[in-house]
Amino acid sequence: MLSVALTACKKQEEPARAPVAKQAPAPAAEPGQADEQPKPPVKQELPPLFRDIERRTFQFFWDTSNEVNGLTPDRYPSRPFASIASVGYALTAYPIGIENGWVSRTQAVDRTLTTLKFFRQLPQGPQREGKGGYHGFYYHFLDMRDGHRYDSWVELSSIDTALLMMGVLFAQSYYDRDDPREKEIRELAEQLYRRVEWPWLQVNKPLISMGWFPESGFIPHDWMGYNEAMLLYILAMGSPTYPVSPDAWQVWTRTYNDFWGVYQGQEYLTFGPHFGHQYSHVWIDFRGIQDDYMRERGIDYFENSRRATYAQRNYAIENPMKWKDYGENIWGLTASDGPQQTLQDYEGEQRTFRHYSARGAGFRENFDDGTIAPTAAIASLPFAPEIVIPATEEMHNRFGEYLYSSYGFLDSFNRSFDYDIPLKTGRLVPDNGWVSSDYIGIDQGPILAMITNYRNEFVWNVMKENPHIRRGLERAGFKGGWLTPPGEPVELSPADPDAAAARALGTAESRGTSSPPPRPQPQN
Repeated sequence: MLSVALTACKKQEEPARAPVAKQAPAPAAEPGQADEQPKPPVKQELPPLFRDIERRTFQFFWDTSNEVNGLTPDRYPSRPFASIASVGYALTAYPIGIENGWVSRTQAVDRTLTTLKFFRQLPQGPQREGKGGYHGFYYHFLDMRDGHRYDSWVELSSIDTALLMMGVLFAQSYYDRDDPREKEIRELAEQLYRRVEWPWLQVNKPLISMGWFPESGFIPHDWMGYNEAMLLYILAMGSPTYPVSPDAWQVWTRTYNDFWGVYQGQEYLTFGPHFGHQYSHVWIDFRGIQDDYMRERGIDYFENSRRATYAQRNYAIENPMKWKDYGENIWGLTASDGPQQTLQDYEGEQRTFRHYSARGAGFRENFDDGTIAPTAAIASLPFAPEIVIPATEEMHNRFGEYLYSSYGFLDSFNRSFDYDIPLKTGRLVPDNGWVSSDYIGIDQGPILAMITNYRNEFVWNVMKENPHIRRGLERAGFKGGWLTPPGEPVELSPADPDAAAARALGTAESRGTSSPPPRPQPQN
């Protein structure tokens, strides 16, 4: 499972798609116009269920990570290999555990030191076997015991290295005491971040490639469009040793316009699978800070994710594919487990189902096979608590008997899938469809961190103290909000139609000379 766009680079399949959504609003809106946009979120008291979710989700990281080397499994209980992205979320989870009294600071320091020391000493090099990384990047999946590349289909991953580094820098900023071991954590974190050679993956400058294989070289797809790679570019620009130039952000955002429009009554920058609207927000507080693109539109990326969350819910209410139980409190499409790669008859027509895959609804990258992932809703809590809280409670109340267990919500479920065929993963529950049998680290991490951010902004506030994150944001052109120098007024810039028109012209001209490559589908 690739944590995002590229999981295991096996053979690529032609994605089966949900009906392509037209760039038009939901029926309630006038043609070509968005519904009235949701008002800013209002803080609500969380019901007791959320405290239980937090504790159980934290225990996933604490219990399943290898105590000897700090590696965290990609999934559990079927834990064949470690995911470096899961390690990034685990490093973020440990301080949350400290703050809630679930582990002592000493325990968390021990585990964090073990993890960082292990990554520092992992052998790196161009060889196909026996190495954990190359040029400061790490392989997406590692052997849980020795940390070497797990198999020949595993890529050296730019985005998963970035997710790992977010956890590394979070640890650097959190463990700030004048203590020899906490000082060592800070030093190790600095070493790991400084040795990532981000420009090495700029095959088509200034964009960054998705990764590299020792067998075939660089992956021919760059990070383009709008997705979770915001955090990748911010980290790459913030590097004190191997930075990419600021024009990387300008070229990256130049591909946005294909994804801006009105969908399900919301006007926003779209990306179908909801993880693209969540991952960067786990560590970075985008409220009130804007780059050039968002300044032109008079909103910020946080508001964009809020609108995307409402669009997800609106899609489930409309339920164009007539899946069972979709509705105002049962929604959430993202990258998740599914029952099986198969073609089955559903309500008189052939439907494609998948096992692990990106699922979503938007202008592009649409795929919906009836599989709901609780993380898509729960990790959107800061964006839209008024719709996330009731969705979380209803999924727990209605399906918790078989969906909610030792480490919180299992990865996903599909109420419409009841076919008597061999399953890739999970099980069929009589009269209740399919339910996943695994927890997945990159889905667990956002649940824990975003509930924490909603409660007290803990992860966000810690990361605001990290100079590398601030440097990356500033080089990308972010201003306002918490980036505003002391004494200057803090305010969001209104939309700039003239700048937007100029950008649209430049984008149109750039399309005349190049076209973006297709984005690989996640596979497992």
